[in-house]
Amino acid sequence: MQRLQVLKETFSGLDAVQQQLAICSAVAAGGILAYLMLRRREVKSIPLGEGWWGAGEKPLLEDDKVYPFKVQTSDEEIKDLHERIDRARYSDALEDGGFHYGFNSTHLKKVVSYWRHEFDWKIQVSVLNKYPHFKTKIEGLDVHFIHVRPPHRENQKVLPLMLVHGWPGSFYEFYKILPLLTENQDGLAFEVICPSIPGYGFSDAPRKQGFDSLATARVFLTLMERLGFSQFYLQGGDWGSLITTNMAQMKPQCVKGLHLNMLNSTRGFKVLMSLMIGPYLPFLVGLNREDVRRLFPFFEKNVWEILRESGYFHIQATKPDTAGCGVNDSPVGLAAYIMEKFSSWTDLSNRNLMDGGLERKFSLDDLLTNVMIYWTTGSIVSSMRFYKENLKSNPNNRIDAKTGIFVPTGLAAFPHELMHCPKSWARIRYRNIYSYTFMPRGGHFAAFEEPQLLADDIIQFVKKVEKYFKHNNNTASISILKCLMNIHK
Repeated sequence: MQRLQVLKETFSGLDAVQQQLAICSAVAAGGILAYLMLRRREVKSIPLGEGWWGAGEKPLLEDDKVYPFKVQTSDEEIKDLHERIDRARYSDALEDGGFHYGFNSTHLKKVVSYWRHEFDWKIQVSVLNKYPHFKTKIEGLDVHFIHVRPPHRENQKVLPLMLVHGWPGSFYEFYKILPLLTENQDGLAFEVICPSIPGYGFSDAPRKQGFDSLATARVFLTLMERLGFSQFYLQGGDWGSLITTNMAQMKPQCVKGLHLNMLNSTRGFKVLMSLMIGPYLPFLVGLNREDVRRLFPFFEKNVWEILRESGYFHIQATKPDTAGCGVNDSPVGLAAYIMEKFSSWTDLSNRNLMDGGLERKFSLDDLLTNVMIYWTTGSIVSSMRFYKENLKSNPNNRIDAKTGIFVPTGLAAFPHELMHCPKSWARIRYRNIYSYTFMPRGGHFAAFEEPQLLADDIIQFVKKVEKYFKHNNNTASISILKCLMNIHK
């Protein structure tokens, strides 16, 4: 009390200008102190690390130029494909087996017949080249990406956005959403960068062991820096979700916002309590009716169904090269292996259908174009290795699993995603959730299946983040201006 009295008397003895300076100094000091205390309490980043994934030893200097790239094909490439298709050998399909045993050969023959006689790869190559493609060498790898700028308009704010795919997808998954994101949305548009994960499609495959999501995140951060972006937004699903999360953990100061359409639930007491109490008293553990509908019965939806759908996962996380050599040699085998995921991962009920429901959400041209990206680049084996590299040890012991994510985050929960993660679970890791949307329809391949829904959710999330930063910047500017005006008076 005596100290407060002394401070009061000292302050009263100052003239008006000195009082204003003291107030401004106290406000600034308080803000800085609060900021420093917050930073001390929260570990917000993980080390960048370093790597070299090209053949041989790392050179002293690496070419950092960005080069234009075009997808190309040849008559010889198409002739070889057709000859291999013509020599394909099929097994007899089970009666009424649907897609429960995988891609049944009865429907596979129909798809392959379309591929052989109607699908025009040269036309699809021109479709792929609709957007500008580039390559640049990072850590010994030629990294492929497309870079799409919105049309120039007056009074339009353009924000950089990176979209990252997963397996067994590719950059082509985003072709339907790109025009929606580069359109003017109330004065807002995106400049979009879609890279191919190294080992996928037109990006080089790592020549050394150990290239995981952390290495990919670092490579993609280098890519954005090389393109001149100091701050940007990120969006991802499947592996793209983990990669973009790692990017936000490595350089949170660069990531204005992180939007995800796939999230893995975390372990812990909170999750355990949710599973025990959730079916009966969901509100006590932060669940709502939609969470309950998507989660329970838990073992059926989140254990047995995952076991039914994750055989590929165990193979690719242990011996990817063994299974990979077969599908890398057979275009028909590759098509069956990849396209089956676009059936069941879109909606598990598609397994009951003889055609797998493939053309409910996709055209055969779109599905086969994605297959051709893997076939013509011979990248199926290296893409499968990404599972092995990320699961060589317990992923829960990795540094990124133990570090929270503090950048503004938006989550889109699609009803047919393989696993549902409630908002209350997501908050365990993602500490700054700006939006969480229960999407009305759609599954694992959100941008490919429901481009308009996903685009709308990305846009509303970004608008919230931009509004928040604008409000905070304006408030800070007004406070400083008032303080200076009072001093001047």
